[in-house]
Amino acid sequence: MAEKRIGIGVVGMGWMGGVHSRAYREVADRFPQCPLRAELVVCADEVEARAREARERFGFARSALTWQEVVADPEVGLVLITSPNYLHLEVALAAAAAGKHLLCEKPVGLSPAQTAQIAQAAQKAGVLTCTGFNYRWAPAVQRARELIREGKLGALTHYRGWLYVGYASDPQSVLSWRLQREMAGLGALGDLMSHAIDMALMLAGPIARVVGQQETFIKERPVATPGQGDHYAVKSGGPTQAVSNEDYVGALVRFAGGARGVLEVCRVIQGPQSEIGFSLHGTKGSIRWDFERMNEFEFFQVGEGGADPGYRRVLAGPRHPFHAPFSPGAGIGLGYEDLKVIEAYNFLQAIASGVQGEPGFGEALAVAQVQDAIQRSWQSERWEEIRPL
Repeated sequence: MAEKRIGIGVVGMGWMGGVHSRAYREVADRFPQCPLRAELVVCADEVEARAREARERFGFARSALTWQEVVADPEVGLVLITSPNYLHLEVALAAAAAGKHLLCEKPVGLSPAQTAQIAQAAQKAGVLTCTGFNYRWAPAVQRARELIREGKLGALTHYRGWLYVGYASDPQSVLSWRLQREMAGLGALGDLMSHAIDMALMLAGPIARVVGQQETFIKERPVATPGQGDHYAVKSGGPTQAVSNEDYVGALVRFAGGARGVLEVCRVIQGPQSEIGFSLHGTKGSIRWDFERMNEFEFFQVGEGGADPGYRRVLAGPRHPFHAPFSPGAGIGLGYEDLKVIEAYNFLQAIASGVQGEPGFGEALAVAQVQDAIQRSWQSERWEEIRPL
């Protein structure tokens, strides 16, 4: 029987474009049982040198300067959108109309309304989708999800989720596209809170109501040099421009199942470097996890410990989901890009089966609806209901 293959086209060859390219190339090695093999067909970037380097570095058959060439390529069956947010709508709608399966980095649309438009277009076109909520694939997180579903925590009562990163904590960090409303849309609400909301929805269930706040702490930044660096780049001297979206977002949440919670994200915080995490409590126990220590979680159950109750540390290992393809031993850790390989494997599995998996654009839409309510609460300064977009 001939091996089934799918051609991959990547739009946007910055840092994330490279991450996805490596991930899809590595799936066959880590998950040889995958019924679908990915072939890197074409990579596109408006900076010619970056497109050419990506072709040579990752082994694409060819490179292009426009996304239209990727969508029109008859050998491409799956389009990966890793470009700045302002391009997502146009690329996604065209790719869906062309019958291409789609992966898009969060927050999918430039706004919650655009995310809804993209999700509806993909559903109408009958293509399969994936959203880059990669943190959910950590084996420790997947095991935590199993424990919750098994009822080990009892009825959920409280959830706290956060994503603290310091990539823009230096006032000399450049004004990358992520910090400009016309190119990124939302700031921390789109870039960071997307992950925090997705994790909360996956672990604690639907959110019913929210009330939030936001702030931009660093108002001006150095203008970035086009085609150079990324959102971690620092530049001294030269002109500056105003930051046009938010650095910080916090929200109180009420889950449909009765639990209460807090979500908080910040891109200018001092101390944490890449700290996404959650603390989840129920009537029978609690779990907490932090990405900076992504290969372990802490677990507490009522009745454990006798006279000395408390959390116990659980190391991720081959008995936990998706760990074994990377390591045969517990405590031998996975890294960030391994989560992208797991993400790619699961999406290829979905395409091979013809069945939509998670997280697709449906999950991105659920996140967008919470973001929309948080935005509305900034204006109303009161609790807002989650409503369909």
